[in-house]
Amino acid sequence: MGALFLHGAGHFHPENVIDNRFLADLAIDTTEEWIRERVGIERRHTVLPLDYLRQTHNADVRAAQEAALYTNAETGKRAATMALTRAGITAQDIGMVVAGGCCPDRAIPSEACGIAAALGIEAPSFDINSACSSFGAQLHVLSSMQDLPEYVLVVNPENTTRVVDYRDRSTAVLWGDGTSAAVLSSRLPSRLRVTDTSLASSPAGCDAVTIPRLGHFAQNGSAVQRFAIKTTVACMERLLPAARERSAATGGRLLFIGHQANRLMLESSATRAGIAADRHWHNVTDFGNTGAAGAPTVLSQHWDDLLAGDTVLIVMVGSGLTWTGMRVEVAA
Repeated sequence: MGALFLHGAGHFHPENVIDNRFLADLAIDTTEEWIRERVGIERRHTVLPLDYLRQTHNADVRAAQEAALYTNAETGKRAATMALTRAGITAQDIGMVVAGGCCPDRAIPSEACGIAAALGIEAPSFDINSACSSFGAQLHVLSSMQDLPEYVLVVNPENTTRVVDYRDRSTAVLWGDGTSAAVLSSRLPSRLRVTDTSLASSPAGCDAVTIPRLGHFAQNGSAVQRFAIKTTVACMERLLPAARERSAATGGRLLFIGHQANRLMLESSATRAGIAADRHWHNVTDFGNTGAAGAPTVLSQHWDDLLAGDTVLIVMVGSGLTWTGMRVEVAA
């Protein structure tokens, strides 16, 4: 694979907050304690009005599309603006836009075209979708491409609460909305370098996690969680030897960011991989499962915390079943 340099990262979360008390008050046979013990999430953000959720429980996903306060193009624009600012460039410097995730606004056109239009970008724009593992899949594909433009914008708009059934406590407690963005280049070096990307799938499990067209999110929760832990640890075991060798050479930290499905799954994966709690970065407690945007928003939120010589291992697992991993190296 060729090297990809990360020049800037950005994120956006809508202002409306669904905390555990809000969910308990929906009378869906859950309590704040049950949610905390089961998934370790305290609050999530949503593009939906809270009164809409109280009144309808989002029984009709078509109504949610109309009620949403933001489109994916708008949240994508906001996250991308942060990433562009951090990269020190403008939208006019972008030569390609790639997007994807779990819950697109429309079947066509691509999410990338909508985001590019919102930013005033005239450049090739297309989607690479791999559900919650989309960010890793996108970087894996980009790293294998030749003749990329100087700067590529990757955006993962995840406003998935629009397809969550708030009559179902098992799924209502999980999801939050968030959008990530990253400015990448295969030509121009930067402080952060993405290396050793991977992409794999087990299509036999394609029905384990689904969002049907005009339907609600559904999953085989316990089986998916077991698979996610096992697969995350296996990805970590593949990435760890080289990462530990680099950390020993640079004196930098070895950090882990996983798919933000739920805190208990993440903590189990980190413990099995031998990652100390202070080297495990996550945001699931305050933002819930934000799909493909989860891991890259964690990286964006810690953008100013990265130190010279650090190595970050990022592993994402998604519907498909598909999983990806990568190593991000901070220049020593």
